Amino acid sequence: MQNHIDFLLGHFGYLGIIIALIGGIIGLPIPDEVLLTYVGYNVFQGKLSYIFSLISAFIGAMGGITFSYFIGNKFGLPLLKKIGPKIHLTEEKVNRTEKLFSKFGPSLLLIGYFIPGVRHLAAYLASINRYPFRKFTIYAYTGALIWSFTFITLGRMLGEDWVYVERYFSKYSIYLILVAFLLGIFIYLFWKKKRQVRKVM
Repeated sequence: MQNHIDFLLGHFGYLGIIIALIGGIIGLPIPDEVLLTYVGYNVFQGKLSYIFSLISAFIGAMGGITFSYFIGNKFGLPLLKKIGPKIHLTEEKVNRTEKLFSKFGPSLLLIGYFIPGVRHLAAYLASINRYPFRKFTIYAYTGALIWSFTFITLGRMLGEDWVYVERYFSKYSIYLILVAFLLGIFIYLFWKKKRQVRKVM
């Protein structure tokens, strides 16, 4: 995997980050967290700029999630269930994410990046459920920024130990999911309370 990422970064640079993340979020089998952490490691080595890496990752994540939204808006759930298994988005994952979206709504767009499988489907389901594009961008793009910043910064901080993310991400993913949900709920409640205060004033 590292050789493939090295090839991508060596030949395409920051554009390679953008292309890989667009493909990964649409649903192609690309280990996005590993990619971002390795990008952070390259920043640690001085091969890439921290700021340009963040910007590239943010653009890629935004591009992928936006493209997914418009695919869902144009073709709907039947096409997703038909072609999903071909890109590892099984009907079981679709149904599970659909239930999560109906329960948590926009919060899922914010924290869904941290949940493997969910980040690939949240945008499709948002558009299928006719969630307004303007509101979609607020949550989805904020989540994209937090997600990109988290893993690139993690790779930069870990340095030579960045490989532990690849080794332990799947092992501890359930804990990451739990933390992500708790964080999302906290942010949503804080935003809701702040909005109510503004109405009173």
